Amino acid sequence: MTQHSHQTAPTQFVEANGIRFAYRRFGNAAGVPLVFNQHFTGTMDHWDPAVTDGFAKDREVILFNNAGISSSSGEVPTTFEKMGANAVAFIKALGLTKVDVLGFSIGGFVAQEITLQAPDLVRRLVLVGTGPRSGEGMATLTPEAQEIFGATYDEPDHLWLRVHFTPSEQSQAKGREFLERFRLRSENRDPEVNGTVAPAQLEAIGKWGAPQEKPFEYLKSIRQPTLVVNGGKDVIIYSVNSFILQQQLPNAQLILYPDANHGSQYQYPELFVRHVSMFLSADERRDG
Repeated sequence: MTQHSHQTAPTQFVEANGIRFAYRRFGNAAGVPLVFNQHFTGTMDHWDPAVTDGFAKDREVILFNNAGISSSSGEVPTTFEKMGANAVAFIKALGLTKVDVLGFSIGGFVAQEITLQAPDLVRRLVLVGTGPRSGEGMATLTPEAQEIFGATYDEPDHLWLRVHFTPSEQSQAKGREFLERFRLRSENRDPEVNGTVAPAQLEAIGKWGAPQEKPFEYLKSIRQPTLVVNGGKDVIIYSVNSFILQQQLPNAQLILYPDANHGSQYQYPELFVRHVSMFLSADERRDG
C-alpha cells in the first residue's frame, strides 16, 4: 500500500448491499485505517492531496464513493441513515473490524450515522465543517450557500473558492493553492456526479436539518473520542453547529481556525493534519 499516494492509488471496487463501491486505499498500513466521507456532490477526487497524503505518512487512508456517487453504482439514498448503513456495509466488506472515521460537511452526518449504527466498528471520530441534526440554519441550505451554489462561474472549480474559503485576500490565496493541488491527479480521475445526486442529497439534508424535539439527545450515545474542526466563519454549515456538537457529545474537543470558511482543513492543511494526527494517536494503543 505504501508505494501509492493520492495521485497514484488505483480505483478498486467491492460489492456490498447490492452496490459496487469505488474506493482507493493508500498509505502506511500500520495501525487503524482512516475512512473519509465526502461533502455535497463531492467525489474521491474532491479531497485535498495535502490532507490525504499528509495522513498517509502514518496511517492507511481509505477514500470511497458512497452509493450512487460518481464511479460507485446504485442510487443516492434520501436519508443519511441509509447512507450511513451503506458506508458501514462498505467498511465491513473490506474486512475491517476497527476504523477511525472522518466526515466533512454532509459526510459528517454520514460519519455520525456510521458511529451510531456500528459503534464497535468506530474507534475515534473526526467531524469537519458539519453539524448535528436540527442544527442552526440546517433545515435548508443557508442563504449564503444557496447564493454560492446558485451562481455561475467562469471556471467551474472557482465555485470551491467561495464554498471553502472566506473572501479575504489571504484565504482566497490559500484557495487558489488548494485548486492547484485539487487537480494534481490528472489520470484516472473520478467522473463528476450526475444530475440525480444533488436533489437526493438536498432531500436528505432537509430531513436531517428539520426541527424536532430534543434534537441533540442522540449525540449522547456517541461515546467515542471526537474531534470537531471548522472555520470560524463557515457560511455553509454555520460554525455555531460545531460548538453544539462539542457541547452535546460526551467526549469531544473543538478547533476553530481563524479567517476560515467551510473548508478550513484545505486552508490550513499541514496544521489540520498535525492536529488530527495528534488526536488519533493519543492513547492509540489503549483505544485499539
